[in-house]
Amino acid sequence: MKFKKIDHIEPLAFFQAGQEKFLGERFFWKDPEDETYLIGLGICEQIQTGKISNRFEKVEKEWNNLTKDAIIFNSAHKKGTGPIMFGGFSFDPLKNETSLWSKYAHSLFHIPQFLLTVVDGESYLTTNVVCTKHDDATMWQKIIQERQKILSLASLSVSHQDAMIMDKKEVVDPEQWKESVESLVADLRADELKKVVLARELRLYFNDEVSVDAVLPRLLKEQKGSFTFAFESNGDCFIGASPERLVKKEKEKLYSTCLAGSIARGKTEEEDEHLGKTLLNDDKNLIEHQYVVEMIKAGMEKVCQKVELPNHPSLLKMRDIQHLYTPIVGTSRKESSLLQVVDSLHPTPALGGLPQREAVEKIREIEDLDRGFYAAPLGWLDYQGNGEFAVAIRCALIQGNEASLFAGCGIVQDSDANSEYVETNIKFRPMLSAFGGLDK
Repeated sequence: MKFKKIDHIEPLAFFQAGQEKFLGERFFWKDPEDETYLIGLGICEQIQTGKISNRFEKVEKEWNNLTKDAIIFNSAHKKGTGPIMFGGFSFDPLKNETSLWSKYAHSLFHIPQFLLTVVDGESYLTTNVVCTKHDDATMWQKIIQERQKILSLASLSVSHQDAMIMDKKEVVDPEQWKESVESLVADLRADELKKVVLARELRLYFNDEVSVDAVLPRLLKEQKGSFTFAFESNGDCFIGASPERLVKKEKEKLYSTCLAGSIARGKTEEEDEHLGKTLLNDDKNLIEHQYVVEMIKAGMEKVCQKVELPNHPSLLKMRDIQHLYTPIVGTSRKESSLLQVVDSLHPTPALGGLPQREAVEKIREIEDLDRGFYAAPLGWLDYQGNGEFAVAIRCALIQGNEASLFAGCGIVQDSDANSEYVETNIKFRPMLSAFGGLDK
């Protein structure tokens, strides 16, 4: 693994520079504070698992085995530089699979051939190569030529893609989804389940192949303050702008976010303030939010010496929606790894329910949707143990000239199917706008 500091490159330009040679083998990641960008081109190595229960442990073991024998030239030791792996996990590896997510394994991580890291305002380029005893200097010369071509293309300005023309939207089985909510509410009143999150799908159809390079710039412009990501695999692309951090690790510090309870943004400042106050005083949403706070706090305490959080939630306002928000900060124990924390926290009550195991089993039983990577951990881990995972919501799966959008909501004993349906429509809005399909 070879690393060097370089002159500033526009992250989007670097991503687009790999469009011809590395299409289907790219990823893009930006954190909400715009402090860290990671853009990978090509696949030097990949780590994946199938339907196994210890997938977090297996991925970590393979990553550690890969990096412990690596020869790494990295003088800066900045987070996200040198070898990293980027990818994620499916929501539930035991759920019956469909063809929707056939291009993504239940755990899938790419170690890129070329990695642009923009951190603390500085740019770094990592080149990863897997060598065998049969390789000679010509292999390295070829890599240098490829790297120079990428840098030359990336030095050009960002190209603007033509707007997409949507042919139609298909709401997948809306009445059946509402019936599932009504049936679930009856079950919640009769047993010990407190909350179950049900998700649904909106399928979009276009007159031509959807370009990731057209959707991504719109997300970056419209959904500031989000984790913006694109993860290509075998021709498909999982893309989104999530407001929800699962966990971030910087040395011994761990950061997590409790995000549950939502309401629309107002059309005026007065209406927006009124809606925010309504959310802050809504018993259903406050109870739902507290479930998430308690679970994430308990998960953090398993791996931390100390955990700190505020007593009351505040509001996190995105472009199309506002949420109840509680940040949590912890100091990790020395033996705690990032993937152990991810394993401990997934799925949070905001995306699964409570109690955790019983809620996931209920989702597996009654939800028709194959969630794949939706509502699951997506992010990165470097060889120094630093990294960050978001909960993959406000997202879509691009497949040729079609795209599937996903949204869910927490169902409790007093939930109303029509109200929950409206809530999911609000949650579709960020991605609909990015695809040019938002009704004015």
